[in-house]
Amino acid sequence: MNLRDNLLQVMEQYLQAKRESISKHPMAHLVTNEIPNTIKHFHFIDPERYIVEGSVGKGNWAAIPWIAVMDKTVTTSTQRGYYIVYLFSEDMKRVYLTFAQGVTETPKEEMLQIKEEIRQTIPMSENVKKDDEIELGESKKAKDYKLSVAVYISYTFEQMPSEEQLQHDLQQMIQYYENYVEIKTSMKPIDKSYSYEAITNHIHSYISSKGFYYTKEEVINLFLSLKTKPFVILSGISGTGKTKIVQWLAESIGATEKNGRFTLIPVRPDWNDGSDLLGYVDIKGEFKPGPLTKVVLEAEQNEEDPYFVLLDEMNLARVEHYFSDVLSVMESRRWENGKIVSSHLLSKEIAGQDISLPPNVYIIGTVNMDETTHPFSKKVLDRANTIEFNRVQLNYLDFLRELKKVEPIQLKQEAFAAKYLHLKDVYQLYPHMVEKATNELVKINDYLQPLGAHIGYRVRDEICFYLAYNEEGQLMSFDSAFDHCLLQKILPRISGSDARVQRALEQLFTFCTNIELNGEYDELLDFTYAKYPKSANKILNMLRRLADDGFTSFWTGS
Repeated sequence: MNLRDNLLQVMEQYLQAKRESISKHPMAHLVTNEIPNTIKHFHFIDPERYIVEGSVGKGNWAAIPWIAVMDKTVTTSTQRGYYIVYLFSEDMKRVYLTFAQGVTETPKEEMLQIKEEIRQTIPMSENVKKDDEIELGESKKAKDYKLSVAVYISYTFEQMPSEEQLQHDLQQMIQYYENYVEIKTSMKPIDKSYSYEAITNHIHSYISSKGFYYTKEEVINLFLSLKTKPFVILSGISGTGKTKIVQWLAESIGATEKNGRFTLIPVRPDWNDGSDLLGYVDIKGEFKPGPLTKVVLEAEQNEEDPYFVLLDEMNLARVEHYFSDVLSVMESRRWENGKIVSSHLLSKEIAGQDISLPPNVYIIGTVNMDETTHPFSKKVLDRANTIEFNRVQLNYLDFLRELKKVEPIQLKQEAFAAKYLHLKDVYQLYPHMVEKATNELVKINDYLQPLGAHIGYRVRDEICFYLAYNEEGQLMSFDSAFDHCLLQKILPRISGSDARVQRALEQLFTFCTNIELNGEYDELLDFTYAKYPKSANKILNMLRRLADDGFTSFWTGS
């Protein structure tokens, strides 16, 4: 059949097909195979350049099936980038030929910016609509797709144009697509005043080009966490790429082992004080600098450049034993003459000179939680964002189809430098955001107070710093950003085996989802559209572990 007959068949039979099993259904085959193959054979579709894919959902029927045409140089997945896509309305009365964007990994601000660029920079014929009147349905997915559409052509079942016209429209839309790609690729690189969006886009592209899959939001979260506090903990099962994401992030902005701006320090189980990390005075009375001190001394001489230190498997030894001096000094940071300074890390009597912790040194620790490692004290957890990497998608290979080479860029310290050390600095700029976050934290503290796990001023302030950087860069919605903060700064504090822990976790789950569990944790719940879905998922896993083992914590609730 031709494209016209294909589209009409979907519109006529899809709703009935949804009542039947998706497995090996002819409708699924039509959308995922027959229609893409029909489009691939059009003379204007270059198989070397374009990927054509269709979807009716995975496991369950999608409310909105689609067929996408993607330029490999832009994207190989409908989760990101921009592309041409046929979108069927939920009631199957209309199908739209659209120039749209991936909604899963594209921040809203970026999506709106690209939408306006397409509308304003590409001349188009009158039959192409440049408005937001597309009608896909009332579900959240339909509204997300609607937001992603820059321009479209609308077809109805009753007035479906001829095959010739449909092919002409598609060829026309492909040409607009190619014109926009050409404009984007010809743009000159932006100067050193990189926006947060440009920085995270580059880091994400660079890491992807190395063959490692991390979502854009994971990269954004790591970037915001480093700006919030120059100490981040990456936890998770072995082999999820915790070390690599730090190495590639540093390399993407010009910090490498070769130039001394990226240093990997393996932590040893026998470290019981700061001498192994910072240095010691030998039997001759001479100071022997440790690996971190060497980085600090070099960073002090090059304050315009960021330096990254990776403490590999940092909890093989007790962190508060060998790292307590660094943590204390980190908390002493203050403003002096427009610069961030800290107390002395090593005194002149020990090191021959007073050595402080410069603001351009960023320390990231990787941890595994098993029988060979040590748990973290609240002192450590209070002072870090704990980012968990347990997501494993072994079967996701789309991003490997054609990896573009991405060159590092030279970013200076200003890209990562902190702007806020006190809550008043944030409140002057974002008073409503601070009040909104504080109101949420007050509710959370009510749940955690009986456990003694409630948060103090430091955690509140650092959550607000994180949210302020996110607001400044327009990288995520408030809810998505707060979800990360709840997951990284608050949930790691919770552990125990009694009814108080269960009650607090259930209250937090309801806070995140508006769903009450009532002691039932095995039911498959759909909280995808919850206010804080990442935290809700973690909380539910922690509750299941408590029910199964009689004990739970953030570290065992993965």
